[in-house]
Amino acid sequence: MSATPLSPLAVSLGDPAGIGPEVIAKCWDSREAFQLPPFVAIGDPRSISAVWDGPIETIDDPRQADSAFDFGLPLLQLSAPHSDVPGHPSVAGAHCSLDSLELAVGLARSGSAAAVVTGPVAKEQLYAIGFQHPGQTEFVAERCGVSAANVVMMLAGPTLRTVPVTTHIPLAEVPRHLNSALIESRGRAALRGLQRNFGIPEPRLAVSGLNPHSGEGGQLGSEEIEIIEPAIAVLAAEGWRVSGPHPADTMFHASARANYDAALCMYHDQALIPIKALHFQDAVNVTLGLPIVRTAPDHGTAFDIAGQDRADPRPMAAAIRMAAENAALRTDAP
Repeated sequence: MSATPLSPLAVSLGDPAGIGPEVIAKCWDSREAFQLPPFVAIGDPRSISAVWDGPIETIDDPRQADSAFDFGLPLLQLSAPHSDVPGHPSVAGAHCSLDSLELAVGLARSGSAAAVVTGPVAKEQLYAIGFQHPGQTEFVAERCGVSAANVVMMLAGPTLRTVPVTTHIPLAEVPRHLNSALIESRGRAALRGLQRNFGIPEPRLAVSGLNPHSGEGGQLGSEEIEIIEPAIAVLAAEGWRVSGPHPADTMFHASARANYDAALCMYHDQALIPIKALHFQDAVNVTLGLPIVRTAPDHGTAFDIAGQDRADPRPMAAAIRMAAENAALRTDAP
């Protein structure tokens, strides 16, 4: 990390009945071991007290987080009508998680927070209170005035970064959704994000094929020839360092990964299987294309283990650490 952000990180607790409160509290407990900078949690203190008996420092202003951080977990308090029981999500808890997310994004947009780290939420509960977005990413994009089509999800680990072109759609529908313009848009966002968030002046992007062996010259599918190769040509003509389409089964071994800074993959599992195989505990979901830094741990609410002191804080710690690194690089950018 090139510099320490001037403002603390804003960490939304996520659904109060999930593991978000537990892993965030554990991150503060192990802040020195995880090498974490000051951060402020946002949410209902009762959701933390239900799973952790450590000190909480309630603050009124994010600027107080630095001085409070050594004494307890700094918390900007939001109060739900009633406290949730770990493992049992509720509509009230969904309201609290949404309010926490809204406040965290607002703090980052105003410059009161260096970045946003989002705890896991339950989409089913959010939909029950009228949430109109596919997920937190789209909500954050809207609040930042950015079209959801112009942001991308990057999964980033110590030795691999992947970006899916298509995300949460059935595999059978992927070919229908793929087009050259979409690949170009995702590729540009990934390349600019590598420059802005990761400090790589001339990023290298490897683009996967869709079909086995990248289609074998059209024998196993024509998408590479008709859709993917033209998109790569456009990006290359713009001056970007782009290669492919590469067969996905040979893209992710160690010597192949040395040749690129991120892999642009055609569908969800093509991007997420290798990153989770290599970095299950420390892969971070980074949203690129925003005017703010936003990261999240690559896991869900895990209601089945909430409140049992079984949640692993390492993914959340990785998300907090990467948010700080990205924010510092942005701070230093001309």
